[in-house]
Amino acid sequence: MADARPTLFSIPVHRAFADALAQGLIDRYADGALGLAEGLILLPSNRARSAVQAAFVRAGGKGLLMPRLAVIGDADLDESVGLALDALDGTEPIPPAIDPLRRRLLLAELIERHTPEGEAPIGGAAAFQLADGLARVIDQLHYEEVRPRALTDLDLGAFAEHWQASLGRLRLLVDHWPAVLAATGSIDRAERRNRLLDRVSAGWCAAPPARFVVAAGITTAAPAIARLLRTVAGMKRGMVVLPGLDQAMAREQWDALGPTKADPENPARPLETHPQYHLKLLLDRMAMSREEVQPWPAASAFDGPEARTPFASLLFAPADYSARWQAAGDLSAATAGISGAVFADDGQEAQGIALLMREAIETPGRTAALVTPDRALAERVAAALARWGIKVDDSAGQPLARTPPGALLLLLAELAADFDSVKLVSLLGHPLVRKGEERTAWLDQLRRLDLILREPGLEPGWPGVTARIAGRVADPKARGHGRAVEVEPWWRELAAALEAALAPFAAGPQPPAALLSALQAALDYLTGEAVWAGPDGRMLAELFDQWALARGDGPARVDPGDFPAMLGQLLAQASVRPPYGGHPRLFIWGLLEARLQRAGLMILGGLDEGRWPAATQPDPWLAPGIRRLLGLPAPERQQGLAAHDFAGALGASEIVVTRAQRSGGDPAVASRFWLRLTALAGDLPEPAPGGVPLTRLAAMLDVPPGDPQPAARPAPCPPVANRPRKISVTAVDRLARDPYAYYANAMLGLSKLDPLSAAPDPRWRGTRVHKLFEDWVRDGATREGFEAELDALRHDPALDAIARAFWLPRVEPALRWAAAQLLDAEGRKPLGVELRGETVVDGITLHGKADRIDRDVEGRLAIVDYKSGGAPSAKAAYDRLDNQLGLLGLIAQRGGMERIDPAEVASLEYWSLRPDRRAGGAGKISNIYGPRSGLKSAGEAIDHAADALADLAARYLIGDAPFGPGEAAGYGDYDQLMRRDEWFGRGEGG
Repeated sequence: MADARPTLFSIPVHRAFADALAQGLIDRYADGALGLAEGLILLPSNRARSAVQAAFVRAGGKGLLMPRLAVIGDADLDESVGLALDALDGTEPIPPAIDPLRRRLLLAELIERHTPEGEAPIGGAAAFQLADGLARVIDQLHYEEVRPRALTDLDLGAFAEHWQASLGRLRLLVDHWPAVLAATGSIDRAERRNRLLDRVSAGWCAAPPARFVVAAGITTAAPAIARLLRTVAGMKRGMVVLPGLDQAMAREQWDALGPTKADPENPARPLETHPQYHLKLLLDRMAMSREEVQPWPAASAFDGPEARTPFASLLFAPADYSARWQAAGDLSAATAGISGAVFADDGQEAQGIALLMREAIETPGRTAALVTPDRALAERVAAALARWGIKVDDSAGQPLARTPPGALLLLLAELAADFDSVKLVSLLGHPLVRKGEERTAWLDQLRRLDLILREPGLEPGWPGVTARIAGRVADPKARGHGRAVEVEPWWRELAAALEAALAPFAAGPQPPAALLSALQAALDYLTGEAVWAGPDGRMLAELFDQWALARGDGPARVDPGDFPAMLGQLLAQASVRPPYGGHPRLFIWGLLEARLQRAGLMILGGLDEGRWPAATQPDPWLAPGIRRLLGLPAPERQQGLAAHDFAGALGASEIVVTRAQRSGGDPAVASRFWLRLTALAGDLPEPAPGGVPLTRLAAMLDVPPGDPQPAARPAPCPPVANRPRKISVTAVDRLARDPYAYYANAMLGLSKLDPLSAAPDPRWRGTRVHKLFEDWVRDGATREGFEAELDALRHDPALDAIARAFWLPRVEPALRWAAAQLLDAEGRKPLGVELRGETVVDGITLHGKADRIDRDVEGRLAIVDYKSGGAPSAKAAYDRLDNQLGLLGLIAQRGGMERIDPAEVASLEYWSLRPDRRAGGAGKISNIYGPRSGLKSAGEAIDHAADALADLAARYLIGDAPFGPGEAAGYGDYDQLMRRDEWFGRGEGG
């Protein structure tokens, strides 16, 4: 080619960029053994470099020596890139770029130290988060080559006061930042990139390299990059290859994209959401016009239909020109190969995409790729493919916070900052903790601890767990006593080690490095080397190393409660790329990965507004109007880049676009790209693998084959010999109301687990009130003793703030009323509290515990049962559904109560401690017998309860009646076990 050859090219969207580029360069430069190897290709990102390498491998056939590849679009240019660009020898070295974490810490320190007059100070996690936004502002100022001093020249009279305050703080920080940066001997990364690119550009202008140089796929319009591209385009052996420049767009539409420079006489705002705007901006900054751009001469085997390029141009026509859609004519050639599917929710969308990808690999050599910016959708698709044993690489990576080491670090930080039993059990059960031979024994102890903690009333902090275990160890009759004995030595060692390691979190505000060192010590104790292994572990170790290098920088002290949020921000911004090893023909790409590469089937997923394009994130420092005054890009420009990515992916030969009607459980709105596509192309055909519509197939994937077979009403009928011969008075009530619940509890040994970290619930509050009266009566039942017990209740550490503020003031009058009933009673004396007893009835041992038993002046017994809620009704007792007091009277009457001689039972009393507002908050004493009841006396109530027990025992304990669900039972703890929803309301026959 002669010198007159064009130096600026574009590869249209219907062509596979990387493959067409590789083929074109091979055609042009592959003469001779080293024809290609002497060249240099400049690329926008490391992922683009990987795509171009793969394209050369596909196009090279038997093999070739590839040109050198250098990345200039990334902000983190390093010395290796400088060498690749042949930076001039003998020039003054460019200062190194400051480490990102160190810069963020220093900026957070500045935010804490410098507070404008009249503004509230900002510190901790808030300062750390704002430092990230401030770093982006500084970088954008460098990218766009806007002097920081321009901030002081702005007239903000038309802006809201909070933006003026924000800019005031920003000016203050910018004034101090250069001095802080100079003290470190480094410069901002964006400034270093500009200097390096300008140095290379100046060097090539003075002495162009002998080898060919190609700048390919670069769309970043930063002035320094634009100058370098202009230099490359003007070199004898240089060329620039743009991706997807719309050369067919009418001139008036191109002009309608708006100005690329601020013009006071023309305040029109540019159309930055258009997919071509950033290319127009780049060409203007290169001082070149669209007419100078030539079509790339090479094609590839992965290209889509040629009609797709004008279709994409028409699809994204500016709003004022969309009327041309009506005159578009027949678009069948352009839309051939495009199909779409609308799923009920994003879960079914992932299933459908996985089905398409699985079907694709049934054809030898066929490739398929999911392209989406929605990381949650990408993870779901990968999980759905894993059900068939297909591993697919998500090349965009996973946030470090979502990896096992990152999640473990965050769990540990949250536990150290705010102890909670849920966090404790989650931390100790993490897969990396005691990984290896110790793990089985470790999990056994953790399960014991878990069961011990599953009750309300746990005192806060590490001492609360220790106290709970010690209390169970000290009381042989306590539930879980055996578990507590086994777990106590293990917990003592664990708590001592973790409390010592995490001591800085309990000592108030600390330097961030001290808190991080505490977490590292705790991680080492819990996991050894396991947390630092693998790509994610190594990245976590690098984070610790970076923070160690920045020791002394940043806020002097951080509140431990803020530190987990700071860590979470860092871990969420670090992505762990998976190692190779997934299926060789299936891919999941983010938008950056998909820009320059293509698969046989391209699935564009997540086309809902807010997912693709992503919702615009507001700048916490600069209002959009301020950004325009400074010449910075509007936040909406990211949506234009997303539109360009969509248009590029739309050029493939076979495309499936997908969206969900509900995303994250909420209704979703179709993406603007989806709406444009369906408005122009009409209703898209739905893919139908195997002849079944994809949405139906995805919905049916988890539905078992055949007609549903509902469960029959359960009626377990164990052999008589296996049925219990011992029953408690409370279990008699359960058996009467719901035989199935009794069977599940007494015979299967199943009981409902309390949640971890449960707040004091009605059952706990009732138990605590029982304990108050038990301790008071045992200590002599004096007025002074009652006040002491009441004071102990007020200061019980297990009471949460809600119970202390609302429950305790309401129940206190009822407690005082109950104490007065006992203190003022004449001729009635308590014999004991929490008295256990048992007796044998028709071969069945009946046992129970009375809250209190009194003796009256005639020597008769009164059995008292405290109720923190309402008392059972007399009707329920007459219907043989509430037998507890009558059965306790039967045991006492027969002499079965410990330390109580047999005597006539004259009274069965429920002392309800539910406050009665009509009685000044007092409680109430009620009986299950009386003139208005079917039972006229305590004796009748006892005989009635005995008859009920005899009947139940004859049917269920010494008889063979099935334990079916009771008609009197409402929703209970065993509904799922009995599959209640499958038979309820359908009759006895199921």
